[in-house]
Formats: sequence, structure tokens, C-alpha cells
Amino acid sequence: MMTTNPLTITAPEGQPLIEIVREFDAPPALVYRAHEDPALVARWLGPHGYEMRTEAWDLRPGGRYRYEHLDGQGNAYAFNGVFHDAVPGERITQTFEFEGAPGVVSLETMTFEALDGDRCRLVGRSVWPSVESRDAMIANGMERGVREGFERLDALVRDAG
Repeated sequence: MMTTNPLTITAPEGQPLIEIVREFDAPPALVYRAHEDPALVARWLGPHGYEMRTEAWDLRPGGRYRYEHLDGQGNAYAFNGVFHDAVPGERITQTFEFEGAPGVVSLETMTFEALDGDRCRLVGRSVWPSVESRDAMIANGMERGVREGFERLDALVRDAG
């Protein structure tokens, strides 16, 4: 069964912000768990056809993460950050850095909102150092990675539910 939940990505003109909104047919605790457990994260995060190799994933305030997405041609794309806040089933706040653009760090907050029918709305908000750095992330395939990753997250939480 394919989901019909739409993905909305908003990048307001002139502001270094991105907002991502997506609903899931699963409760917030389950969607949060898929963000918390590194084995589960590796099953859904990123675009189709990429393998995820996790070096660190310590979801707690002050915990670090680092992972690589590997494409089929042997290229690796590394990302890292620090978790600043982790409230199970409710919120994750973290920094995010693509190592291909060192020093360009965004601050991201994800909230997991309970909806009727045991569903969840995931809202991600990212603040970038500049509009240019935000636009560069969008231009480098962010939408594809988010969309395809959320498709796999749908399947993961559906099978777990």
C-alpha cells in the first residue's frame, strides 16, 4: 500500500529557513523510534539506491551523530551533527552539517505531533547560516532525499505497526 500523505517543503524567499511537513499513518512514538534507533534510521534515511553507513548515533542531549550515504558508484556523502534536545515522541533538536560544505551548519528541530486516528505530523524546521547556503542544500537534491526517505519511513512504520 502506497501512502497518499503529501510532502510540503517551504523555503521562504529571502529567509534562511526550510520547513518540511509530512504526515504518517503511525503514532508519534513509533515515528520517533524510527529516528532514534540507528538500525532503523539506516533503513529509511536518504534517497533510494543509497546505502547508509552509521559511524555514530547517540540521540541524547550532547550526543553526536555521523553517517555516510554511499551511492552505487562508490561515492560517499558524509553528514554529522550534535543532538541538543531529545524528548521521546515529541521533539528532536540537532545541528546538521554536510561534510562536502564544511562549516555550513544548520540548526534543525523536528516535532512529532499526535493526530486523530493514531497518526503523526512530522514538522522539521531548519535555520541556515545564509539564504545562499540554504539554496545550495536544496539545489543538491535535498527534496529527493527527503521525499524518498519518507517513502521508506512510511513502509517501516507500517510494517512495525
